[in-house]
Amino acid sequence: MATKHSNKPNDPVDTSAGWEKRDVNIKGLFQFAFWMAVVLVVTLVGMRFTFAFYKRVEPLGPTASPMVSTTYRMIPSKPLLQVQPHQELEDYCAAQQQDVNTYAWVNQSSGVVRIPVDRAMELVLAKGLPARPAADATASGSSAGTSSAVTTPTVAGETDMEGQCGYLTEPTEADKEREAAEAAEAK
Repeated sequence: MATKHSNKPNDPVDTSAGWEKRDVNIKGLFQFAFWMAVVLVVTLVGMRFTFAFYKRVEPLGPTASPMVSTTYRMIPSKPLLQVQPHQELEDYCAAQQQDVNTYAWVNQSSGVVRIPVDRAMELVLAKGLPARPAADATASGSSAGTSSAVTTPTVAGETDMEGQCGYLTEPTEADKEREAAEAAEAK
């Protein structure tokens, strides 16, 4: 589509139309759109016949896996997609809190029970921890002057005392006091 220009530099232009009538060839645009539609329809019909031909000449046959059935919908093996991950995390954390804060049998036949952590700490403070004789401690390779310190895990530079459920709980007064003390030390 070529734009036709006049060779005359002072050719009068009709300004009452509001646009330049001579720049666009409407007939050419419609011809282009028509032939583009024809090519599109011919391509779609050709593809339809091609796929029908291939289906007739080379059928797919039975499924490649005997585990695949076309009669019912198969659910994939685990782990499944989490539809509501935040709710599932809250449920998991609630179950963990219940395990930590309630009494339950671990193995009833051997008399092993689970007690709340707070109660276990009270019992340890009241009764103390069992200790080995000093001779056994030095024989196993640890000396009396050496102690192995247990460090708390760090996540992104901060201590992770609550684990993956920590952000779901409100901070306690002790947490607030610790954060205030850390902020005061940083200044």
